[in-house]
Amino acid sequence: MPKIDQLDRGQSQQRDGLSHQAIEDYVKTIYALALEESPVSTSRIAAARRVKPASATSMIQRLAKLHLVNYEKHYGVTLTATGDKLALEVIRHHRLLELYLMEALGFSWDEVHEQADILEHVISEKLEERIAAALNHPEFDPHGDPIPALDGTIAVIDTTALADMPAGARARVSRIPDDSNSELLRYLAGLGLVPGVEVRMIEVAPFLGPLTIAVSDEHKVIGRNLAELVLVEHLTAPN
Repeated sequence: MPKIDQLDRGQSQQRDGLSHQAIEDYVKTIYALALEESPVSTSRIAAARRVKPASATSMIQRLAKLHLVNYEKHYGVTLTATGDKLALEVIRHHRLLELYLMEALGFSWDEVHEQADILEHVISEKLEERIAAALNHPEFDPHGDPIPALDGTIAVIDTTALADMPAGARARVSRIPDDSNSELLRYLAGLGLVPGVEVRMIEVAPFLGPLTIAVSDEHKVIGRNLAELVLVEHLTAPN
């Protein structure tokens, strides 16, 4: 039977692991929210983390003590250089893992987000580099999100929503930002709307009506709400 001090040490290590994971999850969330608007408000962080504002504030204060964020009450939160580096490291782990799970282990693109969310906190830097090398140092994950490089640089792709394409325009599917929505990903895959696929806008119905697009020469009719969730790179202007 384990001794009491062994149990205490094990529980302490478990708490430290959970604490470390929470810290990484928060900086990753703040990084993502800051891409839309910065500084990031506590209420936005709480909503994204699905916690009460008081809980988010407590964690933010802790992150500030660790010099991972700059925080001023009623002003908002920004990542420090250290916090930004940590966020990009976790994002690199996550996106490399998503691609590895698909390429090497046969997971589908709607399954990998949940698995990578768990594994991103525990892989070593050595394993990360082995994964990157095995994948030939990829630049994008299965959902089209750029994978941060080791030096922290990350590709910026000029995209627009599929819903904003005019009739006659051609584009290539670039990203599906909501990579955690498994049902959405399965539906898009069924339509053939995955990164790298070329699409052509056939018809834009008036009064916010549906869109008719050509995917691999097949005509598909989709709603505008769905088309807002697919980001594309323009290939040609309409004729």
